[in-house]
Amino acid sequence: MAAETCKLSIDNTPYQFEVIGDFFWGKEELLYKPENSVISKTSWSEKGYGVVEAFFGNEFQNLKDSIKKNIIKAFKINKIEYPSNFELRDYHNVVKTDKQHLQVIDITRSLTNEDFDFDIDALTERFGKILGYKLTSWVEELQKSHIQIRINRPSSLDINPPHRDGYLSYWEDVVNVWIPIESCNEQTSLPVLPGSHLLPENEIYRTNSKGATINGNTYFVPCILKTKDGNMDMIRPNPKEGNALLFSPFLIHGAAVNRSDKTRVSIELRFPKLKA
Repeated sequence: MAAETCKLSIDNTPYQFEVIGDFFWGKEELLYKPENSVISKTSWSEKGYGVVEAFFGNEFQNLKDSIKKNIIKAFKINKIEYPSNFELRDYHNVVKTDKQHLQVIDITRSLTNEDFDFDIDALTERFGKILGYKLTSWVEELQKSHIQIRINRPSSLDINPPHRDGYLSYWEDVVNVWIPIESCNEQTSLPVLPGSHLLPENEIYRTNSKGATINGNTYFVPCILKTKDGNMDMIRPNPKEGNALLFSPFLIHGAAVNRSDKTRVSIELRFPKLKA
């Protein structure tokens, strides 16, 4: 394995970080299937992503409260002291070391519907109507639902590398859902590379799954370093509170660097198409 520098821009601002891995160009094939894709019936299928309304009434606050409970539960399990008035945006003032952070996200990265005081399946019905397909929260290959709380401290490498979830077999036929929860804005929200789901593999320079390490953390998803056009020019769609970002699992996304002074918290869901 060798260290390479991932250089990219996000909304025209340059960023770079070191990635350790074995990189290669892929085969001449297109993994995204336009005719059967879960986003194929949308007006934004060519872009690969869209921002939609996700919550009504007190639903968003209920989900946010449930996320806070899960993070506090992780504090308690790992004996991390926290103030009684803890707020999500101040997470970095509680979790001050990478070791503690890894202990927390080891719990919050793999939750299920049962961990939340919120009806996750209400979202599958809501987003299914938008996409024109029936969805489910049950992931057959994993034999469970899958929910991940993303916690991104200020000026940190609490990020995924640029990647495609579709490289992992259990995410090939899902819609990715990214929901902003706390301190998500033009400095912190998830970047995407528009139209990148349409790139064939021989135009992508990447690692294998579990083949990329950033700041001592090895990722399940492969790291995409660049495309045939060179360094990637990503953008932040920046959905507002109460909205969700829906996108293809083959859309390149990640590198959500946090340039604010608050911890950014979001939630990721992946809903497969319901098979007849």
